Amino acid sequence: MVLRRRWSRRRAKQALESARVLDEVVAAQLRLVPGLDDAARRRAADHLAELVLLAQANRYFAAGWISRRELDERGARAMRTLAELRQNQSRLAQLTERD
Repeated sequence: MVLRRRWSRRRAKQALESARVLDEVVAAQLRLVPGLDDAARRRAADHLAELVLLAQANRYFAAGWISRRELDERGARAMRTLAELRQNQSRLAQLTERD
């Protein structure tokens, strides 16, 4: 029982640390957004929003509001969404490049 509590406390601390790191990444990148053109600003906002949601999921896990499985599912969903955003960005770049 004691080992389980230590384990869950350690996981909660790790989740909070992950949330803190994601918050720092978002804060650092957010400063750059106003200097982007409209399309790039929208793409950056979408990327940053996914990171914010992932940080929030980590906080929810640390508070015991969601399970480890739910945190993993939310993380996988965020990674799929980010991959789709990157893929869409490369498609747009290919369409707009000059030959």
